[in-house]
Amino acid sequence: MSILSDVLSTILERRYPWQPSREADHRSDAALIADLLSNAGEISGLTSARELLERYAHKDDAAKIAFFAHLAEELDIDPETVRSALDAYEAKPGPKSYRAFLEAAEPPRQELVRRLNRVPGATARLVAMRADLLRLLKRDDPRAALDQDFRHLFQSWFNRGFLVLRPVSWESPAQILEKIIAYEAVHAIDSWDDLRRRVEPTDRRCFAFFHPAMPDEPVIFVEVALTRGIPGSIQEVLAEDREEVEAAEADTAVFYSISNCQSGLAGISFGNSLIKQVVADLSAELPGLRTFVTLSPIPGLRRWMDAEAIDPTTLDDEALRRTAARYLLTAKREGGMPLDPVARFHLGNGAQLHAVHANADISPKGRAESCGAMVNYLYDLGKITQNHEGFAKRQEVAASDAVRGLLPRQGRARKEGA
Repeated sequence: MSILSDVLSTILERRYPWQPSREADHRSDAALIADLLSNAGEISGLTSARELLERYAHKDDAAKIAFFAHLAEELDIDPETVRSALDAYEAKPGPKSYRAFLEAAEPPRQELVRRLNRVPGATARLVAMRADLLRLLKRDDPRAALDQDFRHLFQSWFNRGFLVLRPVSWESPAQILEKIIAYEAVHAIDSWDDLRRRVEPTDRRCFAFFHPAMPDEPVIFVEVALTRGIPGSIQEVLAEDREEVEAAEADTAVFYSISNCQSGLAGISFGNSLIKQVVADLSAELPGLRTFVTLSPIPGLRRWMDAEAIDPTTLDDEALRRTAARYLLTAKREGGMPLDPVARFHLGNGAQLHAVHANADISPKGRAESCGAMVNYLYDLGKITQNHEGFAKRQEVAASDAVRGLLPRQGRARKEGA
């Protein structure tokens, strides 16, 4: 279907809003899908798409699994057709044979999702549909291959070119502020007063990415503290009685919470673009800012300590910092990447492991996940590209001398000789 047909359908939708049919549609899901994928007219296709989305919204989990099974099994690629198309392209490369191969290699369910998305408001529904898919089907379930189609499409639909960065302040619409409270995943917002302390003062900022198809739903947001110097405690940053800093006098921007808002967009990377854009915007607004750091949790630390039989009750502050540094610098997943997910995120963005702090998050969650330890990742604008390439190509962890100095001498020697 062409761009022109999309434009026309949008115009028709606005001039003649869709009304539910008074007659029940007794066709099966399979029949509706077949109609939607056929070359039937625009109105017929939109009617089938709306009916499918409405039906899906009212399905229980068992029915949703059956729906996913149909998409995975009946709308899959045909391997023999793909092989034949590839053979034809290999024998005679050209636009026609290449197009035939691409058509054969794309499962019909991808086109189904595209056509469902032509219904106004469908994007949010499809994101919720993928959230169900991730929740209901285990990764090793053969039907979970369907998620690759959603992910492929969402990576295109939600690329940086479509995302809009908007500041979130105390003057933002209540429905947006309510969602910031609900979606905060790092440091819970306990009340409206708590939220106000995070978005209203002159030394506090909040920025969120929005998508035009979901204008009232933040995709991801970051909370920022403007400070003098680099803080080593989240309680210090969030204290009710803290001394407010004039924004123009701040020399440091601290990214202390980054929250992904849509579980249906898991695995679609936004954080890198968000941080870079916020750094650019803050630098333009406040030229006195010289340092850009995070104050980040270490969510895998306590679990790793348990696996290593390290009793946190036997560690003083210095010993905890040494243990955390050892974990961040040496604990690896298969393939050589850091075990800690937050470390993978920031190091992958080109940040440097800058400092480790004990008693930095004394909340129950902070104690349970990282024994109260936190870490600063430094975004040195002159070294981001170098750090990113070293991490991506060789799994090198950029770290300050202060952090490396926390390793035992043998560990430092191995790291320096690596």
